[in-house]
Amino acid sequence: MGDVVQFKKKSPSEVHKGKTLCRHGFHKWIVKKDKQFDVKHGKLVTLYRCERCGKEKTELH
Repeated sequence: MGDVVQFKKKSPSEVHKGKTLCRHGFHKWIVKKDKQFDVKHGKLVTLYRCERCGKEKTELH
């Protein structure tokens, strides 16, 4: 039989790391590479996703 490995429980600061910035509006936006075209407006749409919390926003160009 193999050795038993003890797993360490994450501290609350490790679990919530980076989320407090997003709560105060300081997201870390990255551009998703999917280029989309809005048919109604006839414009390109850029999709942004926050790297920390996963929130998404769109911007018309």
